[in-house]
Amino acid sequence: MSLSNLVSGLKGGVSAPAISHEDFVAAVHSGTHHIIDVREPHEYAGGHVPGAINHPLSQFDPAQLPADKPVVLLCQAGARSAKALQAAQTAGLTHVAHYPPGTGGWLAQGGPLNK
Repeated sequence: MSLSNLVSGLKGGVSAPAISHEDFVAAVHSGTHHIIDVREPHEYAGGHVPGAINHPLSQFDPAQLPADKPVVLLCQAGARSAKALQAAQTAGLTHVAHYPPGTGGWLAQGGPLNK
């Protein structure tokens, strides 16, 4: 599964590759993508998508994102991951997308959280 197959659309006229819920589920379960949670450490510790790595937006550096496979960014409800995505795109990264529903959307769809 490639990132280009996972990009489901552009949001609001701004280049913001977004991944659908179904494709996000597949990315989480397949292990073919890095899942990066940009919430703050206390939020992450309260529950996160299985396999997600914490890269808080307050300290976000696109240069520190893994480059060996596609990256999907998420936060609680999509705003912070969109900001992180914009920073990644500004840095010239093309292997990054975000999951707009965030952890809240994941949980609302029945997705499990790890602590």
